[in-house]
Amino acid sequence: MEIMIVDDEADIREILAFNLSAAGYSTLECGTAEAALAQIRKGHVPDLILLDIMLPGMSGFKLADTLRKVDSCHVPIIFLTARNSENDLLTGFSAGGDDYISKPFSINEVLARVKAVLKRCSAEAVNPSTIVIGSLSIDTALKSVCVEGTEVPLSKKEYEILQLLCTNRGKTFSRSDFISELWKDAPYVLERTVDVHIARIRAKLGPCRDMIVNRSGFGYSIECNE
Repeated sequence: MEIMIVDDEADIREILAFNLSAAGYSTLECGTAEAALAQIRKGHVPDLILLDIMLPGMSGFKLADTLRKVDSCHVPIIFLTARNSENDLLTGFSAGGDDYISKPFSINEVLARVKAVLKRCSAEAVNPSTIVIGSLSIDTALKSVCVEGTEVPLSKKEYEILQLLCTNRGKTFSRSDFISELWKDAPYVLERTVDVHIARIRAKLGPCRDMIVNRSGFGYSIECNE
């Protein structure tokens, strides 16, 4: 498997590349987000990206957001950065990040997180069936969502949240339920992260937004009278 390392500090790229190679991964180094985006758009899509946030030019957040929303690329992303405030964490996960590692980091932690994220992503079951609830439909094979026949662009995590709700129609999930189901290997996820994602999903679902019901004190569920 290939890991793309996107960091403007050459020594960090070198340390990561050396240890990832020793662990059996191939690596590709990029010093800017623009260089990484160019590689991916040429068809050189890695199995995972280790992505710094503070980059010259395009930021790591912007690259992740561009990959998810513009290029529809769902390669797993682990943010690797010295920024670790609550707002940074929320921004990172909202941009489509799968995990978040703070600098300074231990190589063993990085290797463990890389292994866990790759394992989680490869283990996701592909169910070819289509889930239909009212005018909302989910193609679980194509990982696509449509409202009244029009496709709705969702980030990977937004899609996973919506699929979890729709697959378990009528079941109420607490914020901690979402975190334990969908962020198993990310210890820094806050409960507010779930609310941010739910709000984004509702905004994108348009006429189906009210299907996602918030049961105060309990959590979220999918409901539809049709």
